[in-house]
Amino acid sequence: MRAVAKYGVLSALGSLALSAVVVAPAAGADAAAPLAAASGTHRQTGAAKPPYEHVDASTADAATSATALASAPETRGVVLAAHRAAVAGIAFGTCPKEEMLPKPVTCGTVSVPVDYARPDGAAITLTVSRVRAAGRPAQRQGAFVYNPGGPGASSMSFPMAGDLPEWKKIAAAYDLVGYAPRGVARSAPLSCESPKEFVKGPTEAPEHPTEAYKQQRIARAKAYARGCAEKAGDALGHYTSLDNARDLDVLRAALGEKKLTFMGASYGTYFGAVYATLFPSHVRRMVFDSAVDPDPTQIWYGDNMEQSAAFERRWADFRTWVARHDKVYHLGTTAVGVQRSYELVRARVAREPAGGKVGPGELQAAMLSAGYYDDYWAMRAAALSAYLKGDPKPLTDQAAPLTQPLAARDAENANAVYTAVECNDAPWPTRWQDWDRDNTELARTAPFETWANAFMNLPCAYWAAPHRQPVDVRTAPGQLPPTLILAAERDAATPYAGALELRRRLSGAVLVTERDAGTHGIAGGPNACVNAYVNDYLLTGATPGGQASCAPHAAPNPLSLPRARALPSVK
Repeated sequence: MRAVAKYGVLSALGSLALSAVVVAPAAGADAAAPLAAASGTHRQTGAAKPPYEHVDASTADAATSATALASAPETRGVVLAAHRAAVAGIAFGTCPKEEMLPKPVTCGTVSVPVDYARPDGAAITLTVSRVRAAGRPAQRQGAFVYNPGGPGASSMSFPMAGDLPEWKKIAAAYDLVGYAPRGVARSAPLSCESPKEFVKGPTEAPEHPTEAYKQQRIARAKAYARGCAEKAGDALGHYTSLDNARDLDVLRAALGEKKLTFMGASYGTYFGAVYATLFPSHVRRMVFDSAVDPDPTQIWYGDNMEQSAAFERRWADFRTWVARHDKVYHLGTTAVGVQRSYELVRARVAREPAGGKVGPGELQAAMLSAGYYDDYWAMRAAALSAYLKGDPKPLTDQAAPLTQPLAARDAENANAVYTAVECNDAPWPTRWQDWDRDNTELARTAPFETWANAFMNLPCAYWAAPHRQPVDVRTAPGQLPPTLILAAERDAATPYAGALELRRRLSGAVLVTERDAGTHGIAGGPNACVNAYVNDYLLTGATPGGQASCAPHAAPNPLSLPRARALPSVK
């Protein structure tokens, strides 16, 4: 699903361009919830999951077990690649200028097979970054590897987190290690179309698209899927969560670690859980921050549907907050009033794009980021308010596509990897009628994100590589050391039900919940209670008994806006 934990670690570092990451969801896949009274409610109370047309009993039963994977030819390939990596190690040195990483961060590479069933065949190199543990030698506990999700996101800037107050204790005990997964950035980058074409705007984002618009998006999805196949060639089918988990074990070996200490956020929780299923004896400590629902029947079509439903609820949270501060923003005294103001902005940019660049598609993507991270709420509300007062610049600054060549390249690359991994990982409906029926029904009660999400994922209906069966994520009692799951109760990108499901499947896992909060990716953020649990676990291995919860972090403060030319409140 398209979602990255920017709030905690990466928000402070400012290392990811949100427009590239949040154009639409799915992380893994990305409330008035149409699938149940609220997204995730039916899951928490134990009711049946919503039926999706492409998921039937045979599909569910076909989930790939760890036992079946253990006998696969790829297993020998992982062992061989890990052994070679352990012997070779990683030659860390000065980072290339393109990484824009300051000293004392160092960089290196590790080689992994394109196809683990052919470990002596073609190989690619993954880029790796590191800062050595800052504490005394006696304090050092080894390497700590982080992945921010995506699929398609890099953690090359993660070692800089050691300079942040929330990470000081962890940085004293661990080497902080980031890396770019296969296909991402300089790790044999994948591309599916021209970056210039990918970021071209302004674009539409109809909440209830016409038949003509749907046909346009079908044609675009087919062309995008063809582009991926043509550019990737024989490697197309080897961008998967299984391959990412296997690469992680090779990286562990290359770092000289017998056991892995790892934190994955968003999509990183999913392939981290796949890793725990495949290599439980290689796990030392694992943190799953904002967990994807790993149920094989949900990967990835169902997870995306659940995500779209949850974003409707989070969009309502944002509008309620804006209404509470109507004296500042003058966008409406109720959530309904704020919605009317938003629709007015959307109608105007449809007629005349803001700055010639921001149409309904760019506007929706910018507002979607407020569904991921509440530290965007004040900025987005201020931009809407300024636009309605006659000043489009804040909205243009926040929502215009990143058309600079390097930014466009990175955005297209991230989307290409996202698409390849999700399309390869699991079955998808191949009949347009199924997509149309499911998303038309969902959009009746969750219009904000449903169709934008569906069209982003539609290339999977026309994918050239075979769709695999998802891994049956689960471990038996005693098979895995204690692990820590973090989740915000109102997270839309990875709805809370996913954390409950992951806890059920990983024996000994402990869940820490940030109550009544919805920011995506909570480790290293402003909640001291959450950070204390993370520190205790990573530094001592201790987990709270059973499960734990934390009060929500403080709500955002509204921005101070000029009073001149203020709009009358929308009732």
